[in-house]
Amino acid sequence: MAQNTSYTEDNIRSLDWKEHIRMRPGMYIGKLGDGSSADDGIYILLKEVLDNSIDEFVMGAGKSIEISIQGNKVIVRDYGRGIPLGKVVDVVSKMNTGGKYDSRAFKKSVGLNGVGTKAVNALSTYFRVESNRDGKSASAEFESGVLTQEEILEDTTRRKGTKVSFVPDPSIFKNYKYRNEYVARMLKNYVYLNPGLTISFNGEKFFSENGLKDLLEDNTKQEDRLYPTIHLRADDIEVALTHSKTQYSEEYHSFVNGQNTTQGGTHLAAFREAFVKTIRDFFGKSYDASDIRKSIISAIAVKVMEPVFESQTKTKLGSTDMGGGLPTVRTFINDFVKTQLDNYLHKNPDTAEAIQRKILQAERERKELSGIRKIAKERAKKASLHNKKLRDCRVHFGDAKNNRNLETTLFITEGDSASGSITKSRDVNTQAVFSLKGKPLNCYGLTKKIVYENEEFNLLQAALNIEESIEDLRYNNIVIATDADVDGMHIRLLLITFFLQFFPELIKEGHLYILQTPLFRVRNKKETIYCYSEQERVDAIQKLRPKPEITRFKGLGEISPNEFKYFIGEDIRLDPVMLDTDKSISELLSFYMGKNTPERQKFIIDNLKVELDLIEPVNPS
Repeated sequence: MAQNTSYTEDNIRSLDWKEHIRMRPGMYIGKLGDGSSADDGIYILLKEVLDNSIDEFVMGAGKSIEISIQGNKVIVRDYGRGIPLGKVVDVVSKMNTGGKYDSRAFKKSVGLNGVGTKAVNALSTYFRVESNRDGKSASAEFESGVLTQEEILEDTTRRKGTKVSFVPDPSIFKNYKYRNEYVARMLKNYVYLNPGLTISFNGEKFFSENGLKDLLEDNTKQEDRLYPTIHLRADDIEVALTHSKTQYSEEYHSFVNGQNTTQGGTHLAAFREAFVKTIRDFFGKSYDASDIRKSIISAIAVKVMEPVFESQTKTKLGSTDMGGGLPTVRTFINDFVKTQLDNYLHKNPDTAEAIQRKILQAERERKELSGIRKIAKERAKKASLHNKKLRDCRVHFGDAKNNRNLETTLFITEGDSASGSITKSRDVNTQAVFSLKGKPLNCYGLTKKIVYENEEFNLLQAALNIEESIEDLRYNNIVIATDADVDGMHIRLLLITFFLQFFPELIKEGHLYILQTPLFRVRNKKETIYCYSEQERVDAIQKLRPKPEITRFKGLGEISPNEFKYFIGEDIRLDPVMLDTDKSISELLSFYMGKNTPERQKFIIDNLKVELDLIEPVNPS
């Protein structure tokens, strides 16, 4: 029988703007995280501030932006027009207040809802905004959205523009730190989309002359591009594309009004469709769409009037219309690609021939694999039905998918004890577990055929849903969870080789991680400290004097589920797997997995770090 509870006027409560943001931060910035993922909240905070500076550049005000991140403090300084001095407090602390509602001033802006800087303000322990305009200056400081200081207008000799400083709240973003690699990637995207803009980050400058052409060529080696990059531009749209000689699946970079739409949307779907149709029409052949798009590496950017996104973080475009009297997104992109790409191919027959050869090669490979793929899919389906390898999360069942997909994680682990511990201690709503049986195959130099013939790879590919493209990737975070010993390291290397060989875009787009688990547990009767390094162990021993109990974890299976929940929960520590842009994927695989033993031995010797005293406890005295 239901318990009776009171429901009166006293139960009705209105939250002010900052209380609501702090209570429901996910509604405004997506997931929180600690900075180990490129879409974690601390980067969204930076993006929200930076978007305003970018909009100033787009409007022709200010050609440079300076960014500094020292520790946890972020400073963004632009040289645009500056916030109107009488509205400095309002634009960062009053919801639905901003200049972008007036489409005359910001026709194709990223942020249109007046929320961005308010969210940064509310989610920061320290927030300061300063505007310099017309020889005068105004500033305001806040703590967790609460105004603490407002300076009166004063004369200034400082250059016009806006300066925002903030420190994300550590009580909301647990154990966070900014990773320069992610910030640099974000800033590079901004300059690719805004040729002529210079962004300085901690003294390093980013600049682009050729837009999306630079993006593709900075992210792929010349020797891996099948033909010179095709670069097409017109009002409100820009496209760059090539095909990879070695990559198997499709890779896309998509943008709307300067926003990196990592989950695609109507514009990306339209481009993929338009590319296939144009190629078919050009060659007069009804090639299979998967053969045409196989190994494509492409970038598309469009500008849409008052775009509609499917979430506040603006990672997927929902708009069907371009606005401003233009046709639908689908029609606009289709007409552009049909005309521009067709003209390019007629003028560049060598490129056209290279594309056709690639299509025919993909067609042959697909037909050769058709029987194997059919059998492999059936095996994967049966394994899924019997739940032998994958213990899925609830997000993939029901209405929660769209709201929490950014939080989904797949742990790849080895052995029954380790997978059992993670399975028992995971968050069943967002965390799934894939259990390996022994060491995976070294797939260096092998063809895609092995993915279907090898049970482990076939089932992993099916679990991730990445056979044709990573557009429908089922888990935002893929975490390799193995023991921190020689065998565990070997398994990590073999799995990374698998992803590099067949699905490198998973790594390029920041989806692959290594799980950090503690090496030691140091405790006394009052406190337990988990240590991830030798130095942390020494510090813990000093803190918990005298003579604390010290346990050395030899493997994941030794950590009980009750303890494991602390390591994969709010305080999870992840190391992102990142590509060295100075080396091609083939060079990386050849060095680490190829037959180059003397070179690799020298590398290991030159880079070997011997950690002493990992087993014997330090004398607390």
